[in-house]
Amino acid sequence: MKSINFLTLIALAMILFSCNANENSISETKKVTKMELTNKEKAVALIESLETGAKEPIAYINPNKYIQHNLDVADGLEGFGAVFANMPEGGFKAKVVRAFEDGDYVFLHTDYDFFGPKAGFDLFRFENGLIVEHWDNLAEITPPNPSGRTQLDGATEISDLDKTEENKTIVKAFVTDVLLNGEGDKITNYVNPEKYLQHNSGIGDGLDGLGAALKYFAENNLLLQYDKIHKVVGEGNFVLTVSEGKFGKGDHVAYYDLFRMENGLIVEHWDIIQNIPAESDWKNTNGKF
Repeated sequence: MKSINFLTLIALAMILFSCNANENSISETKKVTKMELTNKEKAVALIESLETGAKEPIAYINPNKYIQHNLDVADGLEGFGAVFANMPEGGFKAKVVRAFEDGDYVFLHTDYDFFGPKAGFDLFRFENGLIVEHWDNLAEITPPNPSGRTQLDGATEISDLDKTEENKTIVKAFVTDVLLNGEGDKITNYVNPEKYLQHNSGIGDGLDGLGAALKYFAENNLLLQYDKIHKVVGEGNFVLTVSEGKFGKGDHVAYYDLFRMENGLIVEHWDIIQNIPAESDWKNTNGKF
């Protein structure tokens, strides 16, 4: 019954919004929708409604323009509602661990049980206080890495808000020089070798852990290849990059990398790597990026 009620709510919301034809009505609707929440708070509420069943957060999505980049979900509110229609027995779990806002973008790092335990990054774009676009990357939960760290633990406190743009520039340069261009000799220009905490499932802390992983990939003819940076967003000491490349035996993947910065250097890293399905299997035509 929960999924049917939610779909009914979506239909009612679409009718309500479409009937508000004049500008004054639209303006009043937006005032009610915002409820003095920040975009970050709206995005968190929407994701956590997967678990709580709260109906109010659906109003934070623009019903006339919701562009979906999760290729397993159909476009628009109908696709969002279909997720609930296929909810497994016991429902979903969703706890936002980290939340960040950068201009019109909000990005979240979430502990999910979404058709199985998963770690996820969600990226939303807002227009006039409403969500109009969504990207994400999901990966199954794995055991702790060689240093005992998980995909979701670690620092959460946001600081250095005045350094957001500076930190974004440094991280973009790191991904460009070291990951895209393979200039490994520059790594210490960007990474603190004395304090580098790693949350990738297969890599330990420090430059030694990273070096061991790269050696393993080389010896086994495996790829860790970045081809293009699509987005760089950040808040204070945290920066997220969204990139495209190849991984393992040559799978086409999306790389989502979250970095924590201290004094101009990278000191902590989380990531999610997700395969991009063949276009024939996409449920929308918007592309992964």
